[in-house]
Amino acid sequence: MTDQNETQDANPVTTRRGVRSFVLRQGRMTEGQKKAFERNWAKYGLSRDNGMIDPREVFGRDNMLNLEIGFGMGKSLADMAEAAPEQDFIGVEVHLPGVGALLKEVEARGLENVRVYSIDANDVIDLCLPDACLDRVMVFFPDPWHKKKHHKRRLIQLEFIQRIRHKLRVGGVLHLATDWENYAEHMLEVMDASEGFANTREEGGYSPKPEERPMTKFEKRGENLGHGVWDLLFYRTN
Repeated sequence: MTDQNETQDANPVTTRRGVRSFVLRQGRMTEGQKKAFERNWAKYGLSRDNGMIDPREVFGRDNMLNLEIGFGMGKSLADMAEAAPEQDFIGVEVHLPGVGALLKEVEARGLENVRVYSIDANDVIDLCLPDACLDRVMVFFPDPWHKKKHHKRRLIQLEFIQRIRHKLRVGGVLHLATDWENYAEHMLEVMDASEGFANTREEGGYSPKPEERPMTKFEKRGENLGHGVWDLLFYRTN
């Protein structure tokens, strides 16, 4: 049995200081998630200790590269990777039950095009990914921090978007989605003000849900209750 502490960074969450966009609600992994983690982390896990990676070496090929920040329990990421075996996917999630759940899906489906970080996405962006290496970045349903006094904790801010921009190739797409209308308005305001990005919709505004974004159970339940979902797709222009 592998010692979990030997498979991850000494500080598994972040090296950054300041306002966090997440609350660390680790909880306990189920036995199945724990065993999937122990069996698969050495193969699919990436560490801050690896430093700046070369995706071609990580995946053994030079294909379209996707990054999902905050993949939750990982089913949607596994669905996307299974539907597009010709593409490669890196997932980032700080909550260990979600990491274990994704590794369980990866193992069960025999996916070879997925790699996982279990650290703060800011560290992945700043310390692990070379510039212009990504074709698509996805941030689906991040914590809305719906109270006005907590809006500063929202992940989608001008400074964060500019750091993402440098990791996207020119023409690469940033895809955001939320089911909180106020956060959707905030996201659109940030993206419209972000240097080096343009809306994929010539008329501006929100985009229809792309077919390649899987619908989660949570999203479907919300849709049945009449809740809205807003997608934004912007591409890097320079």
